[in-house]
Amino acid sequence: MAAVPLAAPWTVLDHVGLTVPDLDAATAFFCAAFGASVEADLVDEPLGGSEIETALGLPAGATVLRVRMLALPGGAGIELFEFGTVDQAAPVRLSDLGIQHLAVRVDDIDRAIERALAAGAAALAAPAPVPGTTTGAVWVYCRLPWGGLLELVHDPGRPRPSSGQHRGEIRQ
Repeated sequence: MAAVPLAAPWTVLDHVGLTVPDLDAATAFFCAAFGASVEADLVDEPLGGSEIETALGLPAGATVLRVRMLALPGGAGIELFEFGTVDQAAPVRLSDLGIQHLAVRVDDIDRAIERALAAGAAALAAPAPVPGTTTGAVWVYCRLPWGGLLELVHDPGRPRPSSGQHRGEIRQ
């Protein structure tokens, strides 16, 4: 299927949001595993009530305790959410509908696995060739400390984004 060119404002993925049980522990994981940095703490005091429930599609009684934006060295953003006063389901499986994992492109898959494991993740298998590719791409899935899925991808044949690009900038 050929790519259909889109006009601005659809330009680049800005960030991925993840709900975690402990915002500080998740921050420590992404900083240790990927060299992430804290860009901003977005919620200073708990947010709740019908207005925030409607705006974020939350169940009645849910409270947003904390929200933190992280920046990865390559420019991608990860927004971490910590909730209170709401029952939370276990992380979904890859086979469930919806967005199921976070994938990070890495330069050295062995080093990336080592860092992810040291930060608390668990590799589900050994790195393997990405099916259907001819570029030497390899991948491995890891279970995050709070149960979600992380995919590490190394693809030497895929061009890297501009090194001068920062999160939020628009490519012309």
